[in-house]
Amino acid sequence: MIAQLTGLVALKDGMDVVIDCNGVGYAVSVSLTTADIVPSVGQNVTLYTILAVREDAMQLFGFASTAERAMFTLLTSIQGIGGKTALGILSAATLADLRKAVATGNVAALQRLPGIGKKTAERLVVELREKVIAIVPDGSPSAELPATRATEDAVSALLALGFVRTVAERAVAAAVAADPTLADSPEKLIRAALRNA
Repeated sequence: MIAQLTGLVALKDGMDVVIDCNGVGYAVSVSLTTADIVPSVGQNVTLYTILAVREDAMQLFGFASTAERAMFTLLTSIQGIGGKTALGILSAATLADLRKAVATGNVAALQRLPGIGKKTAERLVVELREKVIAIVPDGSPSAELPATRATEDAVSALLALGFVRTVAERAVAAAVAADPTLADSPEKLIRAALRNA
């Protein structure tokens, strides 16, 4: 299984990206959220991936974070949701909003997502509610906190406000997973993390 790609962006066209890894170009389908984060052609990028193998085709899906990949895996475990629909969902909603809608059983909010009808929305709630509740706020089985100056400052700020370290780190990780660009902006990251704490 191809779990991660690191290389140069050879092509960036909407939700299609080609990553050149030592001369081999990998075509990767991404959400609009990830596409916004992928740098311009010629720049280095790392994507976390899932290789979907069917009888008639193989397709590589890429994600900016392991949290997004984990949510994609959950979504595609639901009957009637394939890779294309899952990418559409991840393009239309943040991980935090999607997790909240499933965890609270908000069928109406889920129906507003592309490719999701009432029955599929109900199935999402029934089949994923416990799985989504069991994972940390950023949507991944384990919080992954990027080691940047901004994330360290944000955690320190939450600790100064009285939060315990595990809660502070999870809140910051959730904020970064929902919007990876926050990892470079301490002030915005702290505000976002407080909403997740």
